[in-house]
Amino acid sequence: MDFATARRMMVDGQIRTRDVFDLRLLAAFREVPRERFVPEGRLSYVDLDVPLDPSGRGRRLLRPMVLARLLQAAEITAEDRVLDVGCATGYSSALLARIAAEVVALEEDADLSERAQRALRELAAAVTVVRGALSGGWPPRAPYDVIVVEGAVEFVPRPLLDQLADGGRLVCILGAGPAGKGMVFRSVQGEASGRPIFDAAGPLLPGFAKPPAFVF
Repeated sequence: MDFATARRMMVDGQIRTRDVFDLRLLAAFREVPRERFVPEGRLSYVDLDVPLDPSGRGRRLLRPMVLARLLQAAEITAEDRVLDVGCATGYSSALLARIAAEVVALEEDADLSERAQRALRELAAAVTVVRGALSGGWPPRAPYDVIVVEGAVEFVPRPLLDQLADGGRLVCILGAGPAGKGMVFRSVQGEASGRPIFDAAGPLLPGFAKPPAFVF
């Protein structure tokens, strides 16, 4: 398969057509080899959340269009420090490394973390991969100018919002299932408020499901 052509078609057919116009971001999607971050390169450039294990029941990479719109909404600059929550095999972190000053990639799954470190090292991507609970963020390197949550969440944990710098942005998909919304939260003097930016769906990340409500 001609992966370079597939990347160009992904950008032109899936991403630019959905109002993604940030030139640095488009260049990153054209350049980062997505096939290096999925099993045997299969389904690398389909317009779907791509499964990362043969069963299809585990973690997935976000659809390219959804990821691109979230990253554009985060307004990432070349001076920003970014925390990538739920980096999985590291594809999103490789993209972020091309547009931000510093990237910390957080993953709690041991196998995915190892795969991310290997793939990012092979691409010489300047990313620090760390392991820990996704919902807790990574306080040792806080505050962050941007936090990218790589999947759907039913709530945004306070520890993540507390790790934003003043003026910092957090982007995520809020809500499980097809009724989710791509969201951007902005922190101003320690208080974060969010607004929806587009309809979106994505796989629910571990640790981000609401606890079941007690019913009498």
